[in-house]
Amino acid sequence: MNLFSRQLQLQKAMPDKLLFEAGDSQLNASQLTKRAALVAALLVSRGVQSGRCVAILVPRGMDAVVAIYAVLYAGGVYVPIDFTSPKERARYIIQDAQCHSVIGAGPCPEWINEAGIAYIDMLLANDEAVEVTAAYANDPEQIATILYTSGSTGSPKGVAISHRAILAFADWGQQTFSLSSQDRIASLAPFHFDLSLFDLFVAPGVGATTYFIPDRLTMAPAKLVAWLHQHRITTWYTVPSILQFIALKGGLDKIDLSALRQILFAGEVFATPQLKALTCLLPKTVFYNLFGPTETNVCLYWPVDKSRLGSGQSIPIGASACEAEIKIDPENSELFVKSPCLMSGYWENGHCELPLDKEGWFHTGDSVSPGEQGEHQYHGRLDRMIKRSGYRIEPAEIEQVLSTAKNVALTAVVALPDKVSGNQVIALIAGNDVDPNALRRLASEKLPSYMRPSHYHFVDEMPLLANGKIDFQRITQLIEREFSS
Repeated sequence: MNLFSRQLQLQKAMPDKLLFEAGDSQLNASQLTKRAALVAALLVSRGVQSGRCVAILVPRGMDAVVAIYAVLYAGGVYVPIDFTSPKERARYIIQDAQCHSVIGAGPCPEWINEAGIAYIDMLLANDEAVEVTAAYANDPEQIATILYTSGSTGSPKGVAISHRAILAFADWGQQTFSLSSQDRIASLAPFHFDLSLFDLFVAPGVGATTYFIPDRLTMAPAKLVAWLHQHRITTWYTVPSILQFIALKGGLDKIDLSALRQILFAGEVFATPQLKALTCLLPKTVFYNLFGPTETNVCLYWPVDKSRLGSGQSIPIGASACEAEIKIDPENSELFVKSPCLMSGYWENGHCELPLDKEGWFHTGDSVSPGEQGEHQYHGRLDRMIKRSGYRIEPAEIEQVLSTAKNVALTAVVALPDKVSGNQVIALIAGNDVDPNALRRLASEKLPSYMRPSHYHFVDEMPLLANGKIDFQRITQLIEREFSS
């Protein structure tokens, strides 16, 4: 069983069921199957073979959904590219994944031509009858997607996820949240973000309808709330920063969201006071805190107990999810995981490397402790990773970009807690006559928006340890003093 095979079963069971809607554009189960099959035939005719990577360079919406399912139907591996990402970063991902080609909707972008990357325009798919029997990829262990996250080496890192892992998440999600064909799902997550796996595969698996939230509403909380009301959304999986935004400025006390039976959130810490405020504004809605890095998808979850939100303590990340086995290292409290949803490995040189210890545990790098009632508490990253607006950011990647600016001697990137986004990204720059505007232009050209520093702090000399390494503890203290004054 694979993802497209399951979609074929749904198409046979309820061919007219609406699965996706974006504005005036809609796809029912039968239409999705036919359109994806047509595009898959085009991909195969252009040389896409089972197990080959195909980059998806299509804005979030109907065409992107079709492109993703088409790649899976052709037996390929879809590699979603942030449509707003700097060209250099996009080019790196396409080359690192060794993509056979890039699929788009319309004429080939100039930078792809210049890079000599094969381009396939999905709009050229021939509208002829295509027999839909079974997807070419029948091995559940075959890779379905590679999602690129910020890498600790200074470059994006590919997390390879199999059909098996996504199906395990889908089965757990459908059962845990009692999803049915009557559910109406709000989707805001970009397809290169792991939260999108819920919208793409969990919801459609039961015939639920996924409605894509227009991008323009992300910074218009009142209009976003009105959109949720208009579409009678029942389930929404998103990041806390968006939820905090609508709690503060969405006018939730003036509009009826009684249809919204549950909200799932993940990707960053949800501050207890803000979560409590939101639950008071939506008293009939059930909330769930889902936890896990991209490598494990969801491995812990907590059905929010509203009566426990007044203690001033951070909210739990709960107990095992998706049949995950959980272990905590007694020496440093690191969370170890074994799970059906575990990634196949990090993509490197055309194959996967799965870093497990001798007992088969994956080390997450998250500091966790057991709590009351068998729940767990999250205490942060053991390494330097920053979580911001649901994204995981490796400071090394930002530092590498900023270090190329004129007159910059050393750079150090740290996080400053922020109630809205989870963390602000702060860059400490050591050098002489560094142009701040040039730094901002460089970050804009080389980094996606969520990785760009919120503030730059300039020093003559970088704080160093006795061994010559950067003293991040002193830097963090310096930044905290600077922004608290």
